Amino acid sequence: MERRAFIVMTLAAVGWPLAVGAQQKMPVIGWLGGPSSQAASNLAAFRQGLRETGYVQEQNVAIEYRWTEGHPDRAPELAAELVARKVDMIAATGDASALAAKSATSAIPIVFFSGGDPVATGLVASLARPGGNLTGVSIMVVELMAKRLELLSEMVPQAKVIALLVDPNDPNARRFIAEVQDAAQAKGLRLHILRASTETEIDGSFASLVQLNAGGIVVAFFRWREQLVALAARYAVPAIYVQREFAAAGGLISYGPSVAAAVHQLGIYAGRILKGEKPADLPVQQPTTFELVVNLKTAKALGLTIPPSILARADEVIE
Repeated sequence: MERRAFIVMTLAAVGWPLAVGAQQKMPVIGWLGGPSSQAASNLAAFRQGLRETGYVQEQNVAIEYRWTEGHPDRAPELAAELVARKVDMIAATGDASALAAKSATSAIPIVFFSGGDPVATGLVASLARPGGNLTGVSIMVVELMAKRLELLSEMVPQAKVIALLVDPNDPNARRFIAEVQDAAQAKGLRLHILRASTETEIDGSFASLVQLNAGGIVVAFFRWREQLVALAARYAVPAIYVQREFAAAGGLISYGPSVAAAVHQLGIYAGRILKGEKPADLPVQQPTTFELVVNLKTAKALGLTIPPSILARADEVIE
């Protein structure tokens, strides 16, 4: 009897840690983003960043998704859902999602992907010392708007009128407009501001380009890629976009940092925070390299000759 009791106690002692380990809760990341149809490459980059820190989806970390689907006004509701779900972290892509997540919780860590200045929008106290429960990556979309106007003007030097298409609901809208207005004034160009926040309004904005006699358009959007590229082709208007994916989809030209690289860094930060680091101690990252992508096929369809100065600087030429 004593021997049997000893064996039972020994097996129990050996098996107990395994049972506890089996019951440990898998951490859950709540992903709060825009259109699900355009998220595949970003999610792959995010998962790769997680993997490099030791986290593999469905093995030792889970991801729950909430999509605004082109309606950023839904972000507060979706952020509240993730908080109620008691996720271990929120990964917010886009300023509207990041601001909604910040408003929803001061306890759950948040990693964000921002197109603007996260200090100016109130996401963090400073880039070097974010403070609070947020950190992430800023890809400087606002700061590069003037450069995009310059590139478009270089592409179509005969154009005296340029349009800027912006979403008035974007937290960075006012800064987009201010940056491009200053750049247009410096170059002696007339600038028309077109505001659109729905697919129908975007259609109407492009239709107005003919009456405005606009020789080109700066597009300050990340979503509705296919629609925007198709409209630029339909109305035969040269357009410059904020990320490579637009040029790859048939857009004329794009200039900006690699979004995939930024979201990859977001995944690394998420993994580090899951391992115990605090968002307040992780500085907001900014890109150091930028991609100039030109689509020669689209230029030919528009009857444009790409200036040698742009071709010489292009990081990628799509033929």
